[in-house]
Amino acid sequence: MVIWLPVLALLAGGALGAVLLRASWRKRDGAAPVPLAGGWAILIGLAAGAAWLIGPVKGPALALVMEGIGALCVIWQGRVRRKAGRTRETEAAPEPLEEPGRFWRGVLRTLLAGPLGMTAAMAVAFCVTVYMPGDPRTRIVTGGLLMPVLWGLAMTWTLADRRLLRATAVLVGTSLVGFGLAFLGGAVLGGRA
Repeated sequence: MVIWLPVLALLAGGALGAVLLRASWRKRDGAAPVPLAGGWAILIGLAAGAAWLIGPVKGPALALVMEGIGALCVIWQGRVRRKAGRTRETEAAPEPLEEPGRFWRGVLRTLLAGPLGMTAAMAVAFCVTVYMPGDPRTRIVTGGLLMPVLWGLAMTWTLADRRLLRATAVLVGTSLVGFGLAFLGGAVLGGRA
């Protein structure tokens, strides 16, 4: 029952800090120094107070989580919903997912994001496995765990990029350079052993 008071205080403090920061950043002529400093002071002060009251490990962890939730509530409350429709001449360029789709571009994006993105991720993971210092088992596990993360990043970037030739060039280049460096490093390190 006692823990609810700090949790609610941190939640409210995170929301208040986010409101002050948003008010500062909404100024057209630059960030206002008083709300900016006040917002950061509240967020940092509550984290320091939580570390002092709750403990040096649990306090900052609880503060980061609860202040983050409070700030996200403020952001959620201020969200803007856009209606689907054509963009005007004066608006910014449409997002990649808002442009009219073509079947062949979808197939090409799928091939780039899937197999070619996986190849590039595997090349970087092999480089990490070959060049990272430490026990070989640790390097293999690290490279294996890094590969799906890199593949996800490659897929996200490929699907968000509007220029297919640039995405192709980067993925092919990363694959060639990564596998080449991994091969050279393996040959050199294998020759020394």
